[in-house]
Amino acid sequence: MKLHELSQTESRASRKRVGRGPGSGLGKTSGRGQKGQKARSGGGVRLGFEGGQTTLARRLPKRGFTNFNRKEYAVLNVRDLNRFEDGTTVTPELLKSEGILKKQLAGVKILGEGTLEKKLHVVAAKFSKSAEEAIVKAGGTIEVR
Repeated sequence: MKLHELSQTESRASRKRVGRGPGSGLGKTSGRGQKGQKARSGGGVRLGFEGGQTTLARRLPKRGFTNFNRKEYAVLNVRDLNRFEDGTTVTPELLKSEGILKKQLAGVKILGEGTLEKKLHVVAAKFSKSAEEAIVKAGGTIEVR
């Protein structure tokens, strides 16, 4: 390493040391003001507390239902499969490596939009009826995995 290769480092400010005498400006009450809940050790209110007023979370109505078991599938149309050669086995891993899918999520679902001109063996978690028909019509096969 040479002098001209050195780069400047970030400056590191020393931490604020409270309660340290007259010169620091943070002596005596250490910046907490006079008495009260916020001045006490361990004092302060919990997140969302509004001074005893009913909190926003409890004032708003409860609506709807969230299914925490919901599965989301990465969707793909049959027209997107035309880029593969005849006889190719199209798997979710292949689709990801080709950059067609970003995430596999809970699996891949093939939808039937567009036409398929190639004879392919398609492996996916789900198929729509129209996609199944399009793949079989083109001479291909499907496999649910």
